[in-house]
Amino acid sequence: MGIGNQEAIRQMQSLMENVDEQLKNTFQNMHQGCPTGSYIQFLKARDWNVEKAHKMLVDCLKWRVENEIDNVLMRPIPADMYRAVRDSQLIGISGYTNEGLPVIAVGVGLSTHDKAPERYYVQSHIQMNEYRDRVILPMATKKHGRFIGTCVKVFDMTGLKISALNQLRLLTAISTIDDLNYPEKTDTYYIVNTPYVFSACWKIVKPLLQERTRKKIQVLQGCGRDELLKVMDLASLPHFCRKESSKSSRHNNAASTTENCFSLDHAFHQELYNFMKQQQAAVRDQSIAAPMRQGSFHVDIPEPDPDDARIARTIETQLHRPPRRSQLNAL
Repeated sequence: MGIGNQEAIRQMQSLMENVDEQLKNTFQNMHQGCPTGSYIQFLKARDWNVEKAHKMLVDCLKWRVENEIDNVLMRPIPADMYRAVRDSQLIGISGYTNEGLPVIAVGVGLSTHDKAPERYYVQSHIQMNEYRDRVILPMATKKHGRFIGTCVKVFDMTGLKISALNQLRLLTAISTIDDLNYPEKTDTYYIVNTPYVFSACWKIVKPLLQERTRKKIQVLQGCGRDELLKVMDLASLPHFCRKESSKSSRHNNAASTTENCFSLDHAFHQELYNFMKQQQAAVRDQSIAAPMRQGSFHVDIPEPDPDDARIARTIETQLHRPPRRSQLNAL
């Protein structure tokens, strides 16, 4: 790390000494004993501009306080709604890379986000972020004896269609939360099983992305098995990447529910939900806070970054274009 970057970190640390105690407390909960890692992530997100990075971090901390994010893991979604969310917001952790980074799999193409109220999808996404940052990454850091503050994501585009436009508002809201409050948490994005509709949009969107983001994205051929096995072992490979003939990342594909990291029966989701239930029970038993109703959570969605809003409009325009006759079958 260069001298300039080290100075930027020092300045961030100095500025954070002047924020109020409430913000300091939520910052401690956020960085889990590794404040330098958080400074670096916010600095990277603002191209190492200290003033902008500090403002971004303070805005994030205020958002956490105002929306009680520190308590979100004490508020499990009701069981029936949680199953509905898991069936239609396909995401999970399949394992770890050879370097110890969590592998987060996302079924972009087959996620419908139509079986539960939108607030539950947002709540579930934030809960996964918080569990990753407060539990998964600290465990990986301890295991490997070095700071691990990022993950890799594998996006499965199987089944992506023009109807994905119906989800764009919700997905933009979730993306905005990530961009502003969980920046630079992904080391690499791997995109697999890409249909025509993705390829068409990618040609338009790619030039609009910041160079820092473009460098993180790798569009792989087919299911990406061979390339991904260079960075993780077979056991950590998402189920939809394990064979070229895979046609679906839904629960009824060839993978069992224990192998399918999207399934509620997968070990990760069971551990996450049990953790939240235990946290909720501990609060009630110890009377350390007012009783919390299950699922009682609302979060304010920050205004999207202008560049992100422009990209969303571009995607919407692209998806609204009528396909050429030769492309209809591909859609």
